[in-house]
Amino acid sequence: MSEQNQKQNQNENPSNGFEFVEYSPEAAERIGYSDYSYWKSVFQNFLKKKSAVFMAFVFFALVIFSFIALKIGKYDYSSAQIMSDASLAFTSPNGEFWFGTDNLGRDYWCQVWYAAQISIKLALIVALGECVLGVTIGCIWGYVRSLDRIMTEIYNVINNIPTIIYMTLAALLFGQSFRNMAIAMITVGWLVMARNVRNLVLMYRDREYNLASRCLGTPVWRILVKNIFPYLISVIILRLALSIPQTIALESTLSYLGLGLDVNTPSLGILLRNARNYFLQYPYLLIFPAVIVSLITITFYLVGNAFSDAADPRNHV
Repeated sequence: MSEQNQKQNQNENPSNGFEFVEYSPEAAERIGYSDYSYWKSVFQNFLKKKSAVFMAFVFFALVIFSFIALKIGKYDYSSAQIMSDASLAFTSPNGEFWFGTDNLGRDYWCQVWYAAQISIKLALIVALGECVLGVTIGCIWGYVRSLDRIMTEIYNVINNIPTIIYMTLAALLFGQSFRNMAIAMITVGWLVMARNVRNLVLMYRDREYNLASRCLGTPVWRILVKNIFPYLISVIILRLALSIPQTIALESTLSYLGLGLDVNTPSLGILLRNARNYFLQYPYLLIFPAVIVSLITITFYLVGNAFSDAADPRNHV
């Protein structure tokens, strides 16, 4: 009877702002529904940063163009290797030779873009290798408590020796080739990725929802993939953003010192090394590969940082 009086009072005095309604499970489901999507939120946050979108466009345009540039040039790379005319040596950039020629009279356009292909391929292979190896070992390192001590000691020993020493030893012991350099870089580079992943796994491993999952018998791999991995994506992307420009810079440095790829496998570093003797008289030999190295490293670093922030679930609304 009192409930009827309350409803009657509500109808007579609607200004108090309350209204009695019947409970409906369907309506409750509609009200509580959320169409949240992790990757949708990632790309929405990334697209809000116009400068990062522009840098991404520049980076991908540069990468794509490096693989089609030889098709629109006057010569392909193989003919540029064979065709050397001493009378055309050090020809400045013109309508026939867009980037000029080198000391042997070879088309520099072909050499620069073919070298860019080699450097980009090396950087992508090394970055993916570091990612797979580092994430796998980092997850095991962080989740299995008994391995923490020995893995930390291995990390400290390897990390205290400069990377340039490892790369120099690898070049002297195993020879200078694309494969040997990629393997050597992956062998050293996975440590940083593994350490970052390990720290985050330690942070999230004993959260309440993961403890509850373990109590319910959820497999370890499912806990890592479903509960922990989304929090690792931002760190992984950030490390990839650093790894690609660092790989190109390291390859350029090693090749400049004569410890990189063999002379028959041109790279941006080898072109920079060959141009150092002629830079004052023919600066274009150094400027073109240096500009491409700078564009690749800077654009991907900025894009990676922006995408890393967008991938962090804590930045999602």
